[in-house]
Amino acid sequence: MTWLRKLLFPIAVLYGFITSIRNYLYDKGILKSHAFDVPIIAVGNLSVGGTGKTPQIEYLIRLLSPQYKVATLSRGYKRKSKGFILADASANAGALGDEPFQYFQKFPQIQVAVDADRRNGISQLLAQKDKPDVILLDDAFQHRKVKAGFYILLTAYDDLFCDDWMLPTGNLRESRSGAQRADMIIITKCPNTISEIAQEKIRQKIGLDKPIFFSFVDYDDQVYSATDSLSVSEIKNKTKILLAGIAKPKPFFDFLKAENDMVISYPDHHHFSNAEIEALKSQAGEKIIVTTEKDFVRLEAAILRKQLYYLPIKSRLVSNATTFDQIILDYVGIGTGNR
Repeated sequence: MTWLRKLLFPIAVLYGFITSIRNYLYDKGILKSHAFDVPIIAVGNLSVGGTGKTPQIEYLIRLLSPQYKVATLSRGYKRKSKGFILADASANAGALGDEPFQYFQKFPQIQVAVDADRRNGISQLLAQKDKPDVILLDDAFQHRKVKAGFYILLTAYDDLFCDDWMLPTGNLRESRSGAQRADMIIITKCPNTISEIAQEKIRQKIGLDKPIFFSFVDYDDQVYSATDSLSVSEIKNKTKILLAGIAKPKPFFDFLKAENDMVISYPDHHHFSNAEIEALKSQAGEKIIVTTEKDFVRLEAAILRKQLYYLPIKSRLVSNATTFDQIILDYVGIGTGNR
């Protein structure tokens, strides 16, 4: 924690008080939450960014879409459009935001929508003739105007919410007590070798009677361009440029970096200007550029087409995946009448 963040502690106390009052008003029904007659799973966190929401949403899509009509609804952070948009053939990252556009490209069998007003977005999805059986709300743990049927709280292994403080002293959007609204907690970005003893210590530290699961980031063994792929083992020892505009890029860089690689980091959800793309092309020369999947959908351009690759990731559970899947399937199955 920097000295400036420590100095801002009184503001953190005030911010925590305001968010606590807001939550109290919703908990007591003074402020109204709207429920819908469809299974809704909200995935989110208590902290700002970097907990792995995108791969967790993708995990749920893979689990549910073979059996149900799935829709995702996101705010569409930093998109250039307004209001409700349902992705179609004309969609792009500018209109949807990078994460929703990534879902749209990877999972053509689902519906992908964006709307900052989640209540309106859900209403619009359910007003369609081909309405979804289940809706996944991306980054909606604090969006209390909608009452989801099932809440999944994510917290990173190296930055647990129970060890954090309110903004701006720490990174919490609301107090730690907000975790009590969760139906399930996932500790993300764990070492894939985390022991049962270490898992139990974290459960005790969190101290909540909730199902708690542990997941890790599983990197693909290939990197992909718009036209071909290369094996990770092949490119690891090549001199290349590694580029990321995500909240916590260090694990991505560490996984791929060779001694002479150039590493370039941008802020989370960075929109690349034409000048930046031209400069990147000039820096790269003939070397390949490897970026994250989220950045690829924002960065893909004709000038980089032959040398720009991305590394996909997946969220995998350290253990008890069958139990996790069954909890989700049971909730959705009851809500849909198993249709």
